[in-house]
Amino acid sequence: MSCLDIRGATITTPDLQTESLSEFDHGWSVVVWNDPINLMDYVVYVFQKVLHMSQSQATKHMMEVHQNGKSLVAHENHEKAEHLVHQLQSYGLTATLQSL
Repeated sequence: MSCLDIRGATITTPDLQTESLSEFDHGWSVVVWNDPINLMDYVVYVFQKVLHMSQSQATKHMMEVHQNGKSLVAHENHEKAEHLVHQLQSYGLTATLQSL
């Protein structure tokens, strides 16, 4: 972006809005981690409610968490991924946000 100052010289300024947004446009992952507290059925319920997964998808991710210690449950833009992490945490699950 450029503009003229009062002397008529061209001043080039960075487009801060575009630069700031590009930082958040690349992928963000929502990871759910295993914990010794939540029951498997409850984790399936939360995945269905928060992530709108089918029962079979939710069960698959729950088993991945149980067997592998974690599961990547969503890949979103920054704002949506952060929102999902907060929702999952509000249900007592251990969830984190990771940049790709």
